[in-house]
This record gives sequence, structure tokens and C-alpha cells, in this order.
Amino acid sequence: MQHDEAKERQEASLLGRLFSLEAALLLMGIASLVYGLVTTNSMNIFFGLVIVPGVFVLNRVKKKDWKAHWAALEEAQRREQERRRDGR
Repeated sequence: MQHDEAKERQEASLLGRLFSLEAALLLMGIASLVYGLVTTNSMNIFFGLVIVPGVFVLNRVKKKDWKAHWAALEEAQRREQERRRDGR
């Protein structure tokens, strides 16, 4: 039987995603929300309602390409400075 390194990396990546910090936070938020609803504990409901959407925001921010974003801002700033310098 052949050893497929690409498949091994893919499986490791899947396991990494399943046991990631984001997944743990999502489970904690859902557990807190459910526990708060069952026991009518308002603090647990509050934290559940904050954590669950926070995980999705964290995931969205994490996926954004910040290097490209800052490079585009610096390029726009450089063009603006050149425009001002040429206008004088």
C-alpha cells in the first residue's frame, strides 16, 4: 500500500479544523446559551449570544487578506501624495 502525503495533509487539515480554537469557542457559546436557556440564567444566555456571533466575526476577519488591504491603502495614500505634489 502506498503512502499518500497529500491525503495525510488533507486529513490533518480536517482534524485541525475540527479541533480548532474557533470550533471550541463555538461549542462553548452554544453550550452556554443552551445552559442559560435551560436554567434561565441570564448571564449564560448573554455570553452565549455574544460568543456565537463573535466566532463568525472572528472567522470572517481571519479570512480577510490584511496584507493586500494595507498594500492597497498605502498605494492610495502614495497616489494622493503624488497628486498633491504635482498640483502645487
